Amino acid sequence: MFLTREEEGMLRGEQGEAVRLAMTILVEMGEVYGASRMIPITQAHIDGCSYSATGDAGLEFAELLASLGAKVRVPTTLNITARDIDAWSEFRIPPEHAAKCAAMEAAYLKMGCIPTWTCAPYQYGLVPRFGEAVAWAESNAINYANSVLGARTNRHGDLVDICGAITGRVPEFGLYLDENRRGQVLIRFKGITESILKDDSLYSSAGYLVGKIARDRVAVIEGLPGGTPDNLKAFSAAAASSGAIGLFHIVGVTPEAPSVEAAFGGAPPEEVVVLGLGDLEATAKTLSTAFSTTGFRRRESYGIPVDLVVIGCPHASYSEVVSILRALRGRKVSAKTEFWVQSNATVQGLLRRAGLDRALVDAGVKLLLDGCILNFPLTGWGFGVILTNSGKMAHYAPGHTGAKVILGGVRTCVEAAVTGLFERASDGGGAEQ
Repeated sequence: MFLTREEEGMLRGEQGEAVRLAMTILVEMGEVYGASRMIPITQAHIDGCSYSATGDAGLEFAELLASLGAKVRVPTTLNITARDIDAWSEFRIPPEHAAKCAAMEAAYLKMGCIPTWTCAPYQYGLVPRFGEAVAWAESNAINYANSVLGARTNRHGDLVDICGAITGRVPEFGLYLDENRRGQVLIRFKGITESILKDDSLYSSAGYLVGKIARDRVAVIEGLPGGTPDNLKAFSAAAASSGAIGLFHIVGVTPEAPSVEAAFGGAPPEEVVVLGLGDLEATAKTLSTAFSTTGFRRRESYGIPVDLVVIGCPHASYSEVVSILRALRGRKVSAKTEFWVQSNATVQGLLRRAGLDRALVDAGVKLLLDGCILNFPLTGWGFGVILTNSGKMAHYAPGHTGAKVILGGVRTCVEAAVTGLFERASDGGGAEQ
């Protein structure tokens, strides 16, 4: 690799041992991937700050860097931690786990990172501009940054992310290069209208299906209404869960796809796939593992008992929380069911200023901050069935929690939280049909 004089100095340790260690890792990674040079970045987003993600090895690495005096040289936000920092005991997090999390958090703060503790930094963090080179980790955020914002980042792994933040550089390969951002597979949706997508979980189903088809290829999507930023957030997260997607183009919606031709750079697609509403509904049902569980004898007048309703994977925005309160209409959560909304301290602050935080408490909704149940030890709860509007949560929850899952829209989630039961006809779309 070609290195500038400053970069060579970093590699020799002229800027300290922490910088030398970080640059060594980045150079070796760049050589593996055939990068010819380093490029500067303007910001970073760190995923390796969750103890559940990197364990004792990740904690040891973070504490080593901090002890060597490492400091980030670009604005650097932090992804979720593996607990609610202030209310971890309320969510039955074991004290020994909370202590490990606290140590991890302290190490990253010592290095100068911004304590955003959110997996949706593009909503309440640092929002990169079109074409801006950044070093982001967290799969949904990578997808959103590349695709919706038109910024440039690779799918940086845990611990590599902090190396980029410390040096302010990353190797130039992959999605930093123009030629790797062109479409490869065309996925054409037929008959999908905005009215059909009133069930927000169908955006997750669409993303999940695109991820399965595209795998690690750049998908160009035609015929899918753009929806809201929250819809695109759900799509990004689901696509990165079922596949290894780091970039997609929705024609007429995302900035690098004003047309199909532009998204493919004038080249023909490797593959064309046509999908319809039936494919989205089938995907939602596949993700809903509770439907195939023996022991549920369903009748017209009886639904599936739900232990936990969870919204906010990725973290819920202020608008999403407001929509939950509107759907509740003053009703309370069933004593048989937990209703958790995962979000961040910024949203909590906005809710307080709007006088809405009390309404959540009065309804029995718990606002889980800073983390996600996919990074929590949930053995103390014994959840059997989890209902969510997130394709990402539906994909990972069975393996992480041992529970069966159901994918449904926000209205379905709210109704189930109030009644304690999931009923298929409650939303009119997705898994509900």
